[in-house]
Amino acid sequence: NSLALLSDAGHMLSDIGALGLSLFAFRVAKRPATHHSTYGYHRVEILAALFNGLTLWLIVGVIFTSACYRLSNPPAVESSGMIVVAILGLLVNIAAAAILHSGHHHNLNMRGAFLHVMSDAVGSVGAIAAGAIMLTTGWYVADPLISVFIGALILYSSWSLIKDSLSVLMQSVPKGIQLDEVRQTIEAVDGVNKVH
Repeated sequence: NSLALLSDAGHMLSDIGALGLSLFAFRVAKRPATHHSTYGYHRVEILAALFNGLTLWLIVGVIFTSACYRLSNPPAVESSGMIVVAILGLLVNIAAAAILHSGHHHNLNMRGAFLHVMSDAVGSVGAIAAGAIMLTTGWYVADPLISVFIGALILYSSWSLIKDSLSVLMQSVPKGIQLDEVRQTIEAVDGVNKVH
């Protein structure tokens, strides 16, 4: 009967969809360009990353709504069982994070999947902490409070993913690129009159 554990479980369930979507996008992105898609399918991975980030925000909305109801009248929670299940969830998340870690720096799609798994791991740690507090003190308000904290961490971690995905889709200048320096370097090449 733990909201923190239910939030973590719901988030892990959404990860199955997110990881499946990421894998699908990764495979579609490898397709060659065609007459209809002359730039290929690489943007599918960006769309998947954006969708994963927005899904995280939806999950946070559900967590916050449920936490508001439980703050005023927190139900009793079976803390010991909650801790065992949360520890098992944490172990699964650590294994998934280890698998995804190598590619998450260079690919927004992989970063979206990695963020899903890492926020799940944080959720599992929060559920363990809430279970320990309730087991030792009987203070059941800890469950919705830690759920709100988990939700806030998920929002924070997913913000950069959504922002970066939108930046790529809007074809903004990539991070670390100074457009004036690029223009000056190209115009310094003999035979180049102007870059526009």
